[in-house]
Amino acid sequence: MEEGTIIHVDYDLYNADSGDLIETTREDVAKEHEMHQENRTYEPMVCVVGSGNLIQGFEDSLLEAKVDKDVEIDIAAADAYGDKDTTLVETMSIDKLLRHVRDPKSLYIGGPVSIEGRNGILSYLAAGRARIDYNHPMAGRTLRYNYRIVSVIDDRGEKVKALLKSNTGLEDFEVEFEGDDIAITVPQQMLFDTNAAMLKFRMVTVLRDAVEAAKVSFIEVHETRASAEEEEEHVHDENCDHDHEEE
Repeated sequence: MEEGTIIHVDYDLYNADSGDLIETTREDVAKEHEMHQENRTYEPMVCVVGSGNLIQGFEDSLLEAKVDKDVEIDIAAADAYGDKDTTLVETMSIDKLLRHVRDPKSLYIGGPVSIEGRNGILSYLAAGRARIDYNHPMAGRTLRYNYRIVSVIDDRGEKVKALLKSNTGLEDFEVEFEGDDIAITVPQQMLFDTNAAMLKFRMVTVLRDAVEAAKVSFIEVHETRASAEEEEEHVHDENCDHDHEEE
């Protein structure tokens, strides 16, 4: 792979020391390890090779990989999420901890805790003391990736749509080009997303880096109230006709 190539990649991520599955894009693997989530869509991840959005060890491996070839690689902590930093572990009294927790019943070992704007993991709770670990949850771990590059995305329009979906979780974007300018009509769901402005700002940066976009325009289509009422009336009439047919 060359840097900047946009790919679909299936992968399974394991803790190399324990063999436990951490994450997967493949539904059969999730079921095999009893980690299947019913409300999730399992599909290959979209990524830009060499973009720096993945851990260094995985990025380096992708640069050497080929399409439709299975790869298994162990990545040391130094090339993953780093070694454990003891200065990022804080011990405090339980009283202090409880002053920062709205619901004490939500506390459990291995659970998330937020203290004065810092997010960590509760690693110890006993004898009147609590220990919060602010390291990344996978710091210090050797990771094992089993992966396969499923396809390389070559078409410019498909590249844009793939990047839009992977960064927003939404589909149904309409994309038009005029030279290097891109006009994107956003799906209706995005109109009601409180994070829409931030998502659009991020997507401008992603598209300029990945497909060398020039001007990026986002088009929002708000249907008129009359149109919405007409649609509702149309559905009501259809239902009435259906009821008469049944009689």
